[in-house]
Formats: sequence, structure tokens, C-alpha cells
Amino acid sequence: MRNPIHIIGGGLAGSEAAWQAAEAGAQVILHEMRPVRATDAHQTDSLAELVCSNSFRSDDHEQNAVGLLHEEMRRCGSLIMRAADQHKLPAGGALAVDRHGFSAEVTRAIENHPNISIMREEVPGLPPPEWDNVIIATGPLTSPALAEAILQVTGEDALAFFDAIAPIVHRDSINMDIVWAQSRYDKAGPGGTGADYLNCPMDKDQYMAFVEALKTAPLHEFKDWEKVPYFDGCLPIEVMAERGVETLRHGPMKPVGLTNPRNPTVKPYAIVQLRQDNALGTLWNMVGFQTKMRYGIQAEIFRMIPGLENAQFARLGGLHRNTFLNSPKVLGPDLRLKADPRIRFAGQVTGVEGYVESAAIGLITGRLAAADARGEPMPTPPITTALGALVAHITGGHIEAEGYSGARSFQPMNVNFGLFPEVSVVKPEGVGRWRGNDKTIAKRRAITGRALEDLQAWA
Repeated sequence: MRNPIHIIGGGLAGSEAAWQAAEAGAQVILHEMRPVRATDAHQTDSLAELVCSNSFRSDDHEQNAVGLLHEEMRRCGSLIMRAADQHKLPAGGALAVDRHGFSAEVTRAIENHPNISIMREEVPGLPPPEWDNVIIATGPLTSPALAEAILQVTGEDALAFFDAIAPIVHRDSINMDIVWAQSRYDKAGPGGTGADYLNCPMDKDQYMAFVEALKTAPLHEFKDWEKVPYFDGCLPIEVMAERGVETLRHGPMKPVGLTNPRNPTVKPYAIVQLRQDNALGTLWNMVGFQTKMRYGIQAEIFRMIPGLENAQFARLGGLHRNTFLNSPKVLGPDLRLKADPRIRFAGQVTGVEGYVESAAIGLITGRLAAADARGEPMPTPPITTALGALVAHITGGHIEAEGYSGARSFQPMNVNFGLFPEVSVVKPEGVGRWRGNDKTIAKRRAITGRALEDLQAWA
């Protein structure tokens, strides 16, 4: 073995990375700044503390993407999943945990592992040159000193300190009998065709009802440390609605330069546009629709938009404080920092959302770093797996939109079936046509079955 692997951050991602690397035989030094330096969100100095919900979401590995991720991680010997299973609470089909028992179990396992040493200290800048194998897993509450150091090495546009997130819709849930494809004034742009957006038309009555719904919607309440300033390029849509009934029609919902081919003589009063969000073409984001509305009301209001009445959302909108990298720009396909390849990043700072997703990236980087320590090559997981789909999204699956105004278009993402390559399914013998959700169920089973089969060799 070479020098030890240094892991900065003892959250879910850092703890999982340390465990995976140590289980592979590497020597690991885990640096955690608590309790030497506190954060605004943590209450204890335990590793893998859950600062928000105690839910790991669905545990259904056949019909839910996060449930599939659970199962893949279990098959990879995940410490986070082992601790969650040991301290689970009744929660129907979800995996919820006793947060204190869970964190204590992870802390105990890390402290007792013979290959792991814990250093309670802040790493105030970039790792020293003699650290030749490093994982930074500091999450959304990265210390200011380390964040500044990352900015200096990656460039001023490589690190964001807030999310300005527009909702993202599954392409196959959009009603294409109403929606049409067209760019404004048929402008193709770089790599475009002139039909690069999906357009949802509204008449005046529909628009007025939509604006009124935005103005009365309940909003998320944020703690002081979570709040972010508003910038003109990324105002929440409900703030724009409050500024005047016509504001949205002169902003993200302007109807100019577009003609509805189904009714070319009638100009829509307003238009909502969706832009392709991933290279697979399975996910589309609602342009300019970042919002602070509560999640429960978002889907209800957005389904008022013609063509989105049955929309299924890969993620809902948001605007909050969150430190994360412009990963497609600064990270290589193996999660190495292009400007300093001895450093990998893991967890939420890479642009994933959720406890399990953060830990999953820790699992991958821990294994890759251990392979480096052995002097052996190791690939990332296949893109057909949940683990691989997450890596592909944050390192290259996302599409950067030319001329995108406001916050850059790469935004954090939960695991979802829209990140996986398509799979074809055939109707069972003797079935004339698909009924209800039968085709969706069959596709999900095909995706999850393929994933677990393809994971086997990598795991």
C-alpha cells in the first residue's frame, strides 16, 4: 500500500468512503472538524449525523430508483445501509431510522476499524502536497476556508453557494397532444435544430388562474443560514407573480417567437417552456421556474399548465443555500478534480441530493481511492446501475444550456429512473395492449433487474 487516504468530512459520504477504502485494505485518516469547529446545522459531534429528515425514502428496489440504490449499496457492503437497517423504524414502504442510534452505529464502526484513524480538526485549505490520495466530502456546509481554497483552484464559476432549481419533468409524462417542439423564432443555436424546447400554451383565463395560485401558495420557511439573496436572473416565480400580473408574461412565460402548429392563427397568451435536461432526453426542466413554494403544492399548481396535467416530476423546484461544484466542468469521469487529480470529491458537494445519494458517491470514491492505493485501475460502476447513473449525471450526463440566464443549469439531483438508459419491454404473450400502469411497472422492473445484474461484477 502507498500513503494513507485522507478523507475530509465525517458525514454520510465521508464515513462511507472511509469504510469502503478501509474494508479494501487501505489505511485511512478521516478528518472531521466537529467539535473543534461547529456548523449551523449539526447538533452533535457524531459521524453521519442526520441534520434534516430521518427518512432514507422508499426501500422498494423493484419499482423505485432510490430503493434500487439501497439494494446496490447493500450488495457493495455499505456501512450506511447496514446501520440504517439495524436502526430502522416503522415507516410503511420507506426506510426510516432512529437518527441517534444510526449515527452512533456509524461512529462506533468507524472508530473501531483497525484501518481508520479519526482526526478531529479543520482542514483550513487545500490538502498539503504530501497528501497524494484525498477525498473531499464536506457537504453543503463546507467551511469558508476550504470553500475559498476550492474556488481558487477551480475558478470563480466552479462553486455555487445556493441552488436555484427549476422543476424537472419526466419526458414520457408530458402530453404531446397539447405541447409542441419549437425554439423561439426557430433559432437553432449551437447543436440545436430549431425545435429544442417543448412549449405549453396558455390562454388568458388559464394564465390568470395560474398567477393567482402562485401568489397564494404556501412557501418554505428557511433558517437564517439557509437563506439566499435574490438575483434578477433567478427570482422565484411566485416573487415575479407578486410584482405584477403581467411580469411572468414578460419573463419566463413570454409568448413571443412561437407558433402553435395546432392552432396557428391564435396567439397563446403565455407559454411555459421546457428544455432538455440530460443527454438521454428523458428529463426536461421548466425554464425559469425556480421557486420557494412548498413541495406539496408545487405539483398541484404546475399541473394547471396545459400539457403537464399528468406530469411526473423527477424533482421539484427550490432556492436555498447549498455549496456544490459545477461537477461536469471540474470533475473527471472518475470524480477526480481536473485541476488537481490527487483529489476526489464525494457527497452532496458533487451535485447529488439526498442522504443515500451522498453516501453512494462516498462508496464509489472510497473504492476508487483504495484501488489507487493498491496501484490498480478500477472503473466506475456501469451507467445501467443506480450508482453509475448518478456518477454519469454529475460528471457529464447533464446538458449545459447555451445562453442560460440566472444560475447555471447544472443543479443537484436525486436518483430517479430518468437518469438511466432506456430499456425496451414487450407485452406478455396473449396481451393485446398495455393496461393502466402495466407498461411503467414492466419498464421499472426491467431497469432494476438489469441494474442488479450489471452491478454484480463491479460490486
